[in-house]
Amino acid sequence: MPGFALVFPGQGSQYVGMGRDLYAASPAARAVFDEADQAWGGPLSQLMFEGPAETLTDTVNAQPALFVMSMACWAALGEALAGLQVQPAFVAGHSLGEYTALAAAGAFTFQTGFQLVRERGLAMKAAGEARPGGMAAILGLDAETVAALCREASAQTGEPVAVANDNAPGQIVISGAHEAVRTASDLAKAHGAKRVVPLAVSVAPHSPLMEPAAARFAPFLRQADLRSPRLPVVGNRQARPLTTVDEILDELTEQLTSQVRWTESIRYIEAQGISTFIEVGPKDVLTGLVKRIAPTATCIPCGSVSGVDQAAQLLRRLLS
Repeated sequence: MPGFALVFPGQGSQYVGMGRDLYAASPAARAVFDEADQAWGGPLSQLMFEGPAETLTDTVNAQPALFVMSMACWAALGEALAGLQVQPAFVAGHSLGEYTALAAAGAFTFQTGFQLVRERGLAMKAAGEARPGGMAAILGLDAETVAALCREASAQTGEPVAVANDNAPGQIVISGAHEAVRTASDLAKAHGAKRVVPLAVSVAPHSPLMEPAAARFAPFLRQADLRSPRLPVVGNRQARPLTTVDEILDELTEQLTSQVRWTESIRYIEAQGISTFIEVGPKDVLTGLVKRIAPTATCIPCGSVSGVDQAAQLLRRLLS
């Protein structure tokens, strides 16, 4: 029987209004939003549905909101496929989305995952306030070239900058101190980058500037109730499945300062014979990346009632 993979988006996919239609149409999704409001101690769902956008975009709010949204989408999809045994062959999440992937794979409960991403957001915000940084997308150069330019920029400025996300062929994101990011961006343009796009962020995830966040987060993570996942979760750092609690601890502790190897992760899943991907969460950022990495693959975004219906129809055909 052919298999499929679930992919879960990370920060940047949030938008005001996300999940509103699912809350109205799906009892399973509504239960997730209601549980999140209880855990939040306030109307997180109202912030997701109504904004304001600047409050939702704040990393301390965006991270729990995205986790909740993706878990609600997964619950709605399971509801739509009632009576059908649905077990993906692999799951993977981009940066923050790795937490949703792990929750979907049974590595921790919804409550534990919610508290983890909430604490992660607080740690990242504190690190960003202590030492602000930035990010930029480099289009048209390969990861090895961009990594070399980051090393050159760091040597020139004395400040850290590194490849944060290898998102897809020709789409690399760098992260670090502002001066070093600007220098690396200028070097990329001089080396033939098609475009360099500064990103509207105030923190520098997946860079050395997140070392204080990782140090603050690690004790909280070690106290969490983690289990071995029931499904293979392809991790960001190694682009290989995480199979034990120790591997998950290492992954999530070091993820804040390590590169997201998304291109390699999707290629690994594709090499296992998987050609169907469902993006579980808001927007369709990962759908676009998957199609660039694996052009023959099918990927459907599942972040709305209509998306859930389309994904359910596809999986019924695939699994019947």
